[in-house]
Amino acid sequence: VHLVESGGDLVPPGGSLRLSCAASGFTFSYFTMNWYRQPPGKGREQVAGIAGTGRITHYLDSVRGRFTISRDNAKNTVYLQMNSLEPEDTAVYYCNARRLHGTEDSDYWGQGTQVTVSS
Repeated sequence: VHLVESGGDLVPPGGSLRLSCAASGFTFSYFTMNWYRQPPGKGREQVAGIAGTGRITHYLDSVRGRFTISRDNAKNTVYLQMNSLEPEDTAVYYCNARRLHGTEDSDYWGQGTQVTVSS
């Protein structure tokens, strides 16, 4: 199983970034895909999630209306479009794949990509 994030960068406040997470080694469409982040010196928090079909999404309150999660099951890729970025969005962003199926709990993580919002 591999989850490879890309797209992290240094951007000024108000800027935009699109993160991508390319998945392999499992049946992508069966999994809920999530983006988490870990700000410097703080714990990891879930930013957004999207169901396998792509029809259901949820967001952390502080990013709702600014961030959009989407997925392309044909490309085994999940995205996070981030607009109106704020310094508080600075964090390492992680891609997560999760599936609960009966008693089987599958939980996979990427290595993270750094997003820094600063002037």
